[in-house]
Amino acid sequence: MKRTLQFFCLISMIALLGACTARQVNSTPTASSWRNGVKGQWTLNSVEKENFPAGASVKTIFDEAPIDCFIGSTWNLTGSGKGSITFSQSGSSCSPGAVRDIFWSINQDPGTTSFQFQFKKIMPGDRAKDVTAGYSLDLVSANNNGLVLSMPLNVNGTTSYLVFHLSKNQ
Repeated sequence: MKRTLQFFCLISMIALLGACTARQVNSTPTASSWRNGVKGQWTLNSVEKENFPAGASVKTIFDEAPIDCFIGSTWNLTGSGKGSITFSQSGSSCSPGAVRDIFWSINQDPGTTSFQFQFKKIMPGDRAKDVTAGYSLDLVSANNNGLVLSMPLNVNGTTSYLVFHLSKNQ
């Protein structure tokens, strides 16, 4: 009985010490946690213009095509950083079914708590490490239902934004 009581006390003390020294969970987002929230397959539902001067427009985005061509496109973002954008819209300047290979990453803006979704287009024959030009969008939110990215633009001397609303494909 004495040994059972000693064993019980020892286990209780270990449990108490473990509870006292348990690490606090870090609730501050990291590039890695954002990356896990962003990977998957997404559909671009809409692109909203914020703070645009009256009469201002955007001819193309990502040096690729008009905004309308991207609506309905599927963004496949794998865990390895490889990805693609598959276009679905038809129109005079759209190519339904066309696929643009990309390489993507999540990076933190130095000295801030802001994160960016960055990607570069990979043309046939290119290697991602050799491509230096790309695009950076502010990562507004990412969860199981939606992804929101914001791209700042200088429009006639005004900082304007294109806000991309994507939904996760199940």
